[in-house]
Amino acid sequence: MERAPPTSPLEGLRTLRGALLVVHSTRSRADGRTIAGVETLVLPKSNDPCWCGSGKKFKRCHKDSGPRDQRLPTVRPGHISAIRAVPAGIARPDYVGNGGRPGKLNVALIKSPDTIARMRLACQAAAKVAAAVKAEARPGVTTDHLDAVAHQSYIDFGGYPSTLGYGGYRKSICTSVNEVICHGIPDDRPLEDGDIVNIDVTIFLDGVHGDHSVMACVGAVDESSRRLVDVTREAMDLGIAAVGPGQPINVVGRAIETHAHKHGYGVVRAFVGHGIGEGFHMQPNVPHYFDRNARFTMQPGMTFTVEPMLTMSGKYDYDVWDDDWTAVTHDLSRTAQWEHTVLVTDTGHEVLTFLD
Repeated sequence: MERAPPTSPLEGLRTLRGALLVVHSTRSRADGRTIAGVETLVLPKSNDPCWCGSGKKFKRCHKDSGPRDQRLPTVRPGHISAIRAVPAGIARPDYVGNGGRPGKLNVALIKSPDTIARMRLACQAAAKVAAAVKAEARPGVTTDHLDAVAHQSYIDFGGYPSTLGYGGYRKSICTSVNEVICHGIPDDRPLEDGDIVNIDVTIFLDGVHGDHSVMACVGAVDESSRRLVDVTREAMDLGIAAVGPGQPINVVGRAIETHAHKHGYGVVRAFVGHGIGEGFHMQPNVPHYFDRNARFTMQPGMTFTVEPMLTMSGKYDYDVWDDDWTAVTHDLSRTAQWEHTVLVTDTGHEVLTFLD
């Protein structure tokens, strides 16, 4: 059964960060209202349990994990709004009527020309939804507002938000801010000046899924964060450039990891690219680091995502919040992600989510 969302940011923070000391206060919303929140976070003493819940003493865990702004969470759980409705006439993926559990689809890894044609349309729709949402990302705007924009955009295209109801997920996009690696749930937290946010969009349209994610820099973002965002996109582009028929899938990860390490960044290993089409997630898995055992051979007609997640600190350890979705860097360093859906062709590849 899905957990009820926290009733306030403070409640969620207490649940997540049991040993973290907090000072009560209020904070202002973009609309001028004030809500209960956490204004000040106070580090534990050296021999106190670490705030991250590891069970270790603070001095043995996060005390020396990096600069001060990398040791305290900048993103805290907010209130999650009610599930948004989708008109009855819009077709749903199979898992929506199956308790969020995808069925076993009898689909080929090599897509038919008809499936590829439908995927081109779905992927273009996903890219346009992502562009519309990114245009709304500015200081004071909540991630729940971004979700509302995406939700209506899906419907305008005649599509269904692929994430809505998948495994119990209750929103139409993922919004991953600062140290959140992926699967951040939109809520009432306003974006702040200097934030970076990944906007992950997937649409189910005409029987297939199109998957795309972009980064948005909110307001005046520091140079090191902008560099992380830019290098992550470059790494994705290099990974995609390695895609071609007859090549092992690990050439993608080799290209990404090489570029990331050149700039001192880490590559998250726990989350990978994936096959996509009639199914939201299917084979092949696409590691974003070099895995010598990932020898799956790419063939024309295969479609999958390339979606590297790079960390500023160079590490790839992570934690998951109590909502069972939100993944954050263990050392709370910033992270960035870009994503395209790619088709393997006879001569190379085609990026299906690329907008001209």
